Amino acid sequence: MTTTTLHIENTVHDFDSWKQVFDRFDRFRAERGVRSYRLARRTDDSHQIVIDLDFDSPDEATAFGAALEKVWQSPQSQQQLVRHEPPTTFEVVEDRTL
Repeated sequence: MTTTTLHIENTVHDFDSWKQVFDRFDRFRAERGVRSYRLARRTDDSHQIVIDLDFDSPDEATAFGAALEKVWQSPQSQQQLVRHEPPTTFEVVEDRTL
C-alpha cells in the first residue's frame, strides 16, 4: 500500500498554546483520512514546526489540504499562526526503522 504524506511547515507564536489547539483537531484529522502524523519542532527555535500527515491516497491528502486552508482562515488559527507555508504532498517511497 502506498502512503501519501502532506508536509506542513508553520511558524507559531507559542508552541504550547498552538499544541493545545492542534490536539482539539484529532477528530477532524481522523474523519478526513489522516492515518498517522509526526509533529516536530526545531531544536533551536520552538516556534518553527513541521507536521507530516499520512494518508492512503493523494486524493485524500489534497482534499485535506483544501480543508486545512479553511481552518487556517479561522480566528482561532489566526491567533496561533505567525505564518504557514503551502502544504506539500509527497509519495512515501520507503519507510524504514533501523
